[in-house]
Amino acid sequence: MSLTTTGGALAALGAALLLTPAAAGTALADSAVPQAPVPKAQLQPTEVGPALGAVGNTTGYVTGPVKDLRLDPFAQSSADPLNNTVAVKPDNPGMRPVSSTALTGALSDGGGAKDLPGLGLLLGAVPGH
Repeated sequence: MSLTTTGGALAALGAALLLTPAAAGTALADSAVPQAPVPKAQLQPTEVGPALGAVGNTTGYVTGPVKDLRLDPFAQSSADPLNNTVAVKPDNPGMRPVSSTALTGALSDGGGAKDLPGLGLLLGAVPGH
């Protein structure tokens, strides 16, 4: 036997061994084991109306407690730094004194963001309590 005949026989034997298990495996897979259906993933069409409706319905429940949240933890206590007021009395006899009570009074009484003079008007447009 020559080297080329032996090499050719080994190549034929290797090719036969490579093809035989694959063919046997597909034959077994086709006949013995039932195949499961292949799942298909598809996106559903986007429904904007219900999503916006849910956002509109829950906004009041989220913003209501935020508007009522007590901003000054020391309110109505002796340690409240916002309880100290600063007042300026103008020299002009026709003018009233200007005080910081208008700005900090609502907070030092235990109010929330909706009780502040400027911010309260804006927060009145936001749904909630």
